[in-house]
Amino acid sequence: MHDMRDRPEPVTMATIARMAGVTQPTVSRAFNHPARLSPETLDRIMQAVRQTGYVPNIVAGGLASSRSRVLAAIVPSVVNITYVALIRTFSAIMRQRGYQVMLMESGFDATEEERLVALSLAHRPEGILLTGIQHSEQCRRMLVASGIPVVEVWDLTRSPVDVCVGFSHEGAARAAARHMLSRGYRHFATAAVDDARAIRRNLAFAQELRANGHACRMGRDLPGLPSIRSGRAAFARLIEDGLPIGQSAIFCSSDVMAQGVMIEARARSIEIPREVAVMGFGDQDHAADLDPPLTTIRIDRDALGQRAAEALIARIDRQDVPERRIDIGFTIVERNSL
Repeated sequence: MHDMRDRPEPVTMATIARMAGVTQPTVSRAFNHPARLSPETLDRIMQAVRQTGYVPNIVAGGLASSRSRVLAAIVPSVVNITYVALIRTFSAIMRQRGYQVMLMESGFDATEEERLVALSLAHRPEGILLTGIQHSEQCRRMLVASGIPVVEVWDLTRSPVDVCVGFSHEGAARAAARHMLSRGYRHFATAAVDDARAIRRNLAFAQELRANGHACRMGRDLPGLPSIRSGRAAFARLIEDGLPIGQSAIFCSSDVMAQGVMIEARARSIEIPREVAVMGFGDQDHAADLDPPLTTIRIDRDALGQRAAEALIARIDRQDVPERRIDIGFTIVERNSL
């Protein structure tokens, strides 16, 4: 049971004043008129700010008892269907409860996420949705110091900032490896961009193969967001690096990457799945309509958005949450590319 008493007291301007040995008006001047303070006083205040992760409230002029009815949601991409679908469900539920969602894009960049979290906290939303569990140290410090309810989606950890809703990326990758082995493939490779979660999946995929006596060619992770172009480039590099044609299977970090692999294979007159099999990740809307239809790992994005909304509402309403770690699982969808 996640008792509301577990939530730490928020760091306030009074906290900073006590730590720095100054008055609250002096702390206020440090943010609004820093030139009016001595360098020594300003340094003590800023050191306390860094240690606690405190973010000043730019809307503090309102009544203390008022509610903003605003939530912040930070996702890596606002065009990737993986995130669009869960945010659509999340936002629809929140609108029904009278909230508006402020949506921001971090681009898989931890520094940008940290900046957006600071920007969000300065407006004092009633709750924050974040993608993933890996944040900068300062970002996590700010979130904890704020005392604002937080839900992290698309991943699981035993030590969330507040509540996490997701699935095991490592478990999904190990299941993919076992599924390929059961189909008789003997040569394996990965195709991914340099997203932290994709890299974790690839490592777990390779570990499961090694545990069963097989090696895995780890594709060179490409920069940027997953795309058809990056999928084509990934497959071209695997061929250049000597991937055998015949009894080979490629585990892709996304369905879009898998589509690029399939297009590049066709351009090289390589038949899928007879010569090279392909497995995607995410079960995006187009996966079933590819030629051949794509075998992939399905994540119920609507369920993800719904469970995230329910958890955040419970935390905002100061209700106990039975679980801090909500696992929605995954499903292997068998089609004809494998």
